[in-house]
Amino acid sequence: MTTTILVPGSRRGPELMQQAVKGRSLWDDARRRLLRNRAAVAGMAVLALLVVAAVLGPYFAPYAYDAINKNDVWAPPLTGGHLLGADSLGRDLLARLLIGLRVSLAIGLVATTVSLVIGVAWGATAGFIGGRLDEAMMRFVDVLYSLPFIFFVILLMVTFGSDIILIFVAIGAVEWLTMSRIVRGQTLTLKHKEFVEAARAAGLDSPAIIARHIVPNLLGPVVVYVTLTIPAVILAESFLSFLGLGVQPPMASLGTLIANGAQDMELAWWLLVFPSVVMVVTLMSFNFIGDGLRDAIDPKDR
Repeated sequence: MTTTILVPGSRRGPELMQQAVKGRSLWDDARRRLLRNRAAVAGMAVLALLVVAAVLGPYFAPYAYDAINKNDVWAPPLTGGHLLGADSLGRDLLARLLIGLRVSLAIGLVATTVSLVIGVAWGATAGFIGGRLDEAMMRFVDVLYSLPFIFFVILLMVTFGSDIILIFVAIGAVEWLTMSRIVRGQTLTLKHKEFVEAARAAGLDSPAIIARHIVPNLLGPVVVYVTLTIPAVILAESFLSFLGLGVQPPMASLGTLIANGAQDMELAWWLLVFPSVVMVVTLMSFNFIGDGLRDAIDPKDR
């Protein structure tokens, strides 16, 4: 182990000091720990390939996802120009799988963003202000927690219609509950820190302190929870699709493809196997990334 000695008056003194400070950065240390996690790196690589396939794949697919061809009904894989086979209407499974992956990832991202915005704002406000407002806001969360998740989502969709945008909002409007509790717990710890007291002494009001000091220091646990919320949202949409309340035809998602494949698996096994494999790989990628982020950010593991 070598030791660097800073000589007074040395021109390299400020440069070495900046390097030393940079080397102690918590985020740099977390990034290095994350990149040393092979499972997390593999998850990020696979997820990147899935995102590229979802975004660009439908444009290069040999068939449109909703193109019906009666001559290719139940076509097995690698026949008739269908790499993964065709369904009961002769629609190409590869094209529908790519568009379904795009829709599922979009639902996961948008619904998680909705839950992130509502949950962080709600939890940070309740935890920082405290008192009766905190009690009232968290009791409201408890009331929503007492309602069955699927009942609440179905109620919203039956009332306002089964639109794909509503699916984003409905799922996100339920998933924010856990996010708000996590953020509130972290905020209760942060609001007594020295930098918050200094902000109060500087004359900042509560909204400014929450936005400038509380929320930025919540990024660690929030980012970890986001990577674990996206697969939960994708699974929730899949469950709604099994009930016929998810994405409506001719549009497809991973959930609708699996639901349709389960009905026809005795006649065409590929309609269930390939969407299920993509679903499992997608969920595992997010879980590996979430576990890696949790281990990298957790101060107990340093």
